[in-house]
Amino acid sequence: MPVLKWAEDERDYHLAHLPDAPEHETPWVRCITRGYPAAFFPAGYNNAYQIIQTPGYVVIAFEMIHETRIIPIDGRPKLGAAITQWNGEPRGHWEGTTLVVESTNYNNKGSIGTSAATGRMRGIPQSASMKVVERFTPTSPTTIDYRVTIDDPKVYSKPWTVELPLNRDDTYQMFEYSCQEGNYAMANSLSFGRKRDREAAAATSSSK
Repeated sequence: MPVLKWAEDERDYHLAHLPDAPEHETPWVRCITRGYPAAFFPAGYNNAYQIIQTPGYVVIAFEMIHETRIIPIDGRPKLGAAITQWNGEPRGHWEGTTLVVESTNYNNKGSIGTSAATGRMRGIPQSASMKVVERFTPTSPTTIDYRVTIDDPKVYSKPWTVELPLNRDDTYQMFEYSCQEGNYAMANSLSFGRKRDREAAAATSSSK
């Protein structure tokens, strides 16, 4: 991925300060959102989603962080650039059998790579200039080809694309993802940071 150096430096800074404050963690670890298109990038567990088509909308319910993404496909205008959101504002339309979803109006708080499974992309910031175009193309009764292009000129030197299959599994059962209730990673990281602060303060005090 053609990441600009300032964005890699910001990622590295936050990774080095995870125990200091929750704002240094990704929105996934903070139980806010996995992000889009990050929600389609496989993580270690709970990768299921359900795609539902209703009149005027396509709805995607994600197992992880139990998010629901509502995509209007009725041609309505966007809310306007003054209203930004963690996961942008999607609008969809059909090109033959392909659902094309364009998302803009992102804020600059999220990240398109939020879990460790995304490797070096974990924690790379997104800017309010980001534009994401997704293409969902059925290739068989059980497979959708998912192709997404990320264009964020403040973060990347050029647009880049990821493509992967979305596979249907009628035997899979989605369960509640109780993120905050089981979020020991956040509490443990911050408690370690406070322990480190106390030890540093004690060492400073004893040296005087």
